[in-house]
Amino acid sequence: MGSFGEAPKGNAKSGEKIFKTKCAQCHAVEKAGGHKQGPNLFGLFGRTSGTTAGYSFSTANKTKAVNWNENTLYEYLLNPKKYIPGTKMVFPGLKKPQERTDLIAYLKSST
Repeated sequence: MGSFGEAPKGNAKSGEKIFKTKCAQCHAVEKAGGHKQGPNLFGLFGRTSGTTAGYSFSTANKTKAVNWNENTLYEYLLNPKKYIPGTKMVFPGLKKPQERTDLIAYLKSST
């Protein structure tokens, strides 16, 4: 791991496996994928939380107004309910830093 506060380098291939096993049941990443139980993640980076058209977000997600980037996702994916209290996301989070950075690397390459 790098200096304090710096996430380890992510591996998109490993992140794809994490996405398929832990995220794909609720989220799509393809532009034409549509929404599932969770919003489609296409165009995620640089977007503000709670703003994806056609998805009914919780008030908490809209009010938090997070700008999604590597750092905010890294923190969010550790414990979504702590990061955005009141979120509808039921996923408990990824405790391992490497898993979070791998997933983020995959999301960057696929969304």
